Amino acid sequence: MNIYKGEEIQSSFQVTSILKTMRHKFSFIYLVIFLLILPHSNYGRPITKEAPLLMVSDGIHDHSSEPSLIYVNKLGSSDTCTEAYGFLPCTNNALGNVFLMLVYGYFMFLAAKSLSAGSEILLQILGPGIIGGLFLPLLSSLPDATIILASTLSGNKETAQSQVSVGMGLLAGSTVMLLTILWGSCLIVGRCDLENSVAIDQKDTKGFDLAGSGASTDIWTSYAAMLMIISCIPLVIVQLPQIFHGATPSRAAILFSLIVSICLLVVYTIYQVCQPRIQRRRLAYAKYKNIMSGFLEQLKTQTRGRFLKDNGEPHIEVIQKLFDSLKNSEGYITAKDLRALIIGMHFEEEDMDIDEAVASIMLDFDKSHDSRIDMEEFVRGITRWLSKATRSATHDNDHSPTTPKILNDFHQRMKAEQDVWSDHSDEAVESVKNPRWNTFKAVLMLLLGTAVAGVFADPLVDSVDNFSAATSIPSFFVSFIILPFASSSEIVSALIFASRKKIRTASLTYSEIYGSVTMSNLLSLSVFLGLVYIQNLTWSFSAEVLIILIVCITMGLVASFHTTLPLWLCFPAFALYPFSLLFVYILNYVVGIP
Repeated sequence: MNIYKGEEIQSSFQVTSILKTMRHKFSFIYLVIFLLILPHSNYGRPITKEAPLLMVSDGIHDHSSEPSLIYVNKLGSSDTCTEAYGFLPCTNNALGNVFLMLVYGYFMFLAAKSLSAGSEILLQILGPGIIGGLFLPLLSSLPDATIILASTLSGNKETAQSQVSVGMGLLAGSTVMLLTILWGSCLIVGRCDLENSVAIDQKDTKGFDLAGSGASTDIWTSYAAMLMIISCIPLVIVQLPQIFHGATPSRAAILFSLIVSICLLVVYTIYQVCQPRIQRRRLAYAKYKNIMSGFLEQLKTQTRGRFLKDNGEPHIEVIQKLFDSLKNSEGYITAKDLRALIIGMHFEEEDMDIDEAVASIMLDFDKSHDSRIDMEEFVRGITRWLSKATRSATHDNDHSPTTPKILNDFHQRMKAEQDVWSDHSDEAVESVKNPRWNTFKAVLMLLLGTAVAGVFADPLVDSVDNFSAATSIPSFFVSFIILPFASSSEIVSALIFASRKKIRTASLTYSEIYGSVTMSNLLSLSVFLGLVYIQNLTWSFSAEVLIILIVCITMGLVASFHTTLPLWLCFPAFALYPFSLLFVYILNYVVGIP
């Protein structure tokens, strides 16, 4: 979810391809609607006098005591079902409910795609910030939220209590599916050769080498994984009564967990909105440190690496002699002198802006603000920079580091840091032709997606519940397996994006996965907790909550402390999916925890 649509929104043909795709989908929708409005039942009567006793009476033969319809009671119930809104079809037959789940689920999938497409068009037009940080994450979680609403607002309290497992199944299933099946699949399709524990962009010569191939991510992916782990706090809170007292969570615990979840949701959305500004500020600071390290690296050659004494203190006499060699005839260093010096150092080869470098050095050294640097200011400035370099440079367990090694290590780290921030600030939004028309289309897609999700969420929940009743399979497991694929529109796009086999695209893909789970843990959980509290429903989801925590913490820690993901990690990720189902089944139906 965060929004990191960088490269993905820079393709100029995206809007056109989205609209073409939508036209193809609507042709399928028309066909489905036609099938849905066909008569629900067919009636017939015998035309022979030797009609079997089970056949309906034709009004002439004396079979009035027989039922008026022929029933095939296989995988079904004789109870009548209630049509959603009075016209959408329903059935108590298992196979019929499979068909209805596919149809209604496809409509929910179209709703999710429409919301995603509309929000991305708006992101192209309006850019990040409020749109990218607030509306995109909220809209991506809207299909899940509508299904959860439908699962707890249907009928009376008894009906809501029986269907609330559908909402929890979706909540747990979406999280587990994203962090296991999609996570591992993205690692497979996005694998590259690993050299020195770093993936090489678009180089895949090792195939399925479990240790020699994989994917690398950036620091932002680690941050996204950490935020996902933090978003699990409300799940822990709601289970505290059972952890300490072995009792079912009280209304007070549910309410407190709801409040914490809403607070975290607000903080997370504010963070997402402010993230572009934070990135720009951090990029500016990274550029400043890169200029600092590059300037010291270039001056190192003129002092033969003698900036520091053996005890690590700055060599003041060497710095003063360096100033004497750089000053002008007036005994100062001006911006013009600095510019000539930097050009002579070939800073352009370091991908630095010369004017920016001159301005940064003058700002940091010229404390008297007289547009020139004297010897005292030069010594203080170089000393301050050397101190920062000494603290930041990697010593590789060398207790007597030399000046060249310190400055070289520091310079390499600052270049890498600037590259990281440059990658994420480089998300300028391309101008879109006909912005007014495209804005109208985007809003139309958002309204259409919202309407479709709102209409078909309730019949989808009913079909899951009816299928569960017909097959005696708990509704949690049905919704856990089926509903996440209906409400998640990012599965295909994530796989396609990861297949570009670049560090940047891998970072964006995994950040999106962790961001989607974070929004599910906050927004969808807030809706679920709120409805359980308002409806005064019984909380009986200890096993389900526990498996969400296990999967989130396990997969979150992997990315929090590792930026390189070897290919073999896809196998434990895949294994967590069946483990989750088995874990919930054992705890609920074998161990029988409350």
